[in-house]
This record gives sequence, structure tokens and C-alpha cells, in this order.
Amino acid sequence: MRKASKSRETFETKIDVSVDLDRANDVSIETGVGFFDHMLELFARHGRIGMDVKAHGDLHVDSHHTVEDVGIVLGQLLKEALGDKKQINRYGHAYVPMDETLGFVSLDISGRPYLVFHASFDNPKLGNFDTELVQEFLQAFAFQAGITLHVNVLYGQNTHHKIESIFKALGQSLGQAIRINPEITGVNSTKGLIE
Repeated sequence: MRKASKSRETFETKIDVSVDLDRANDVSIETGVGFFDHMLELFARHGRIGMDVKAHGDLHVDSHHTVEDVGIVLGQLLKEALGDKKQINRYGHAYVPMDETLGFVSLDISGRPYLVFHASFDNPKLGNFDTELVQEFLQAFAFQAGITLHVNVLYGQNTHHKIESIFKALGQSLGQAIRINPEITGVNSTKGLIE
């Protein structure tokens, strides 16, 4: 039963999220930020993760609080759904080409949150999504989930392509890391636990 649900309400956002790590086809995303919805759907589908996200935020201000708070809740739910992390691969990585762009993500479900982020975006806004929020989302997600996360756009020009390559690579690498591996006894750590 690798699934979890959570509601979080602040003065800035109201968020209801559920994840199911073993039911890939159930994906529904509604945040009020169209480009972000698209990226979250790519993330879920490429990770083969069931995900339902409903978010209402103070979009009359901007999309910052909505995007960051969704990252917080998704990270918390991933950590909860993974439980004791027994038999998961733990590591994942993926290169994803998007036309002229090449993105790369490598991660470790280590219990030690960290983000290394190497990407720049020439276009500051896509729809009502501020592109600088990619890093904010990843920071919130990684730190709440307890993931060491390295994100790189090796080259590219189009901002949409760059961000899409990141979210697809994040999904694919996370999908690898959370998969149950019958060859692993206990947790994939010489310490005997992943905190």
C-alpha cells in the first residue's frame, strides 16, 4: 500500500494531494497554473506514479505560493508512501532530449535532502508560471522528501523545452528509484536503514 494523501491549508493556499506509487494511470492535476499542471502531469506519467493534485492559491499575487506549496506536499507524501524504503532501488537518473535541449536528473532517496540546480531560462514567464519557480518547486520537493537531487540542463535554447526536459527526467529518475527490486534484501544501504 504505497500511497498517501494530505490536505494543507494556509492563508495563501489550499492544497489536496494524493499519490499512489503503484497505480500509474490515475493522474489528475488542477493548480490554476496551466504550465505547471502540464509539467506535473509529465512528471507523474514519466515516473509511472498515480497523482491527484488540487490546489487553490493566491494567483492574484503570483504563482509562487501555489507552486512551492505543491512541492512541499508532494515531497511529504512521497516520503510517507515510501515508508521504510525496503527493497527500493533508491537511485535513479535520466537524460531527456527535447529537440535542441538535453536535460539530466540524478537522484538518491537518501534521507539527506540536497539540491544542485544548473539551468538558466531566457524567458522569465510561460503563461502565468514564473520560470524561476522551477528551482523553488524542486527545492521544496527534495527537502520534504529527503532526496539528494541533481538537476542539469546541459544545453538548449527554448525555455519550454528546458523545463519540460527537467520534469520528464525527474519523473523517469524517480520512477527508477522507487521501484521495488526483489534482489534487494531490506534497504539498499550498508547502514541498514535510510532515514
